[in-house]
Amino acid sequence: MPIHPTAVVDPNAQIDPTAEIGPFASIGPNVTIGARTQVMSHAFLEGHTTIGEDNKIYPGAVIGTPPQHLGWAGAPTYTVIGDRNTFREYVTIHGSYVQGGRTLIGNDNYFMANAHVGHDSVVGHNVTIANASMLGGHVEVQDRCFISGLVGVHQFCRVGRLVMIAGVARITRDVPPYMMAYGDSEVIGINLVGLRRAGISAASQAEIKKAYRVLYDERRSLPAALKILKAVPRSPEVQHLIAFLESSKRGICGGLRSSRKGEAPPEPSDAKVI
Repeated sequence: MPIHPTAVVDPNAQIDPTAEIGPFASIGPNVTIGARTQVMSHAFLEGHTTIGEDNKIYPGAVIGTPPQHLGWAGAPTYTVIGDRNTFREYVTIHGSYVQGGRTLIGNDNYFMANAHVGHDSVVGHNVTIANASMLGGHVEVQDRCFISGLVGVHQFCRVGRLVMIAGVARITRDVPPYMMAYGDSEVIGINLVGLRRAGISAASQAEIKKAYRVLYDERRSLPAALKILKAVPRSPEVQHLIAFLESSKRGICGGLRSSRKGEAPPEPSDAKVI
């Protein structure tokens, strides 16, 4: 087992023989680390934390520590991480606050330096979260999202599948799937680059464009827009969009404010193929 002699590893931790633990890393007693995962220098893994295979945890990352919540009374915290994720320098992933809850990270995600995932959040697969962006507690980020740098996502918000959020945005409501969000919880268009990269068919893209017009260009209320969207059969992607809208508890992001309509939209990032 390639564990550096300066690493502090509790004897009760379960570490696969092929995993690597770097100098001065700290591994708590209830941590499980899967095959070929690399834990680099000064990383700190605590709580009831399970980490899958082929992950890369860079120097200074902190995973599984207690939630930042004044009401936390010392209950065990749980974090579950899948395979092939990258956690760059000083990423923080906090364990659960809710009794029996878990903070969940899927597969093939990329967390850039100083990104933060709050307690009881759920991050799907193939998600990129750029530098210094923050997810509050109980946030859900669905598959293939790109969250640019310095973004703040309010607790209990949801970010739908294949969403792109521009840098320095503030998200306080749900972002519907396939959209581009900007500024103060504003939807400014469809993430066409993400749709193409994900292999969404031209026919489905056309259906999503129609749904966007109903939701945003026609300035309808959400119940009225849903009534129109549900009136005729839709593609699986639009069916997913409808289900997301119907299950929203915080409401969805509004359209671009008239005061911003002369501004150029942000360019999609090429930091990682989504």
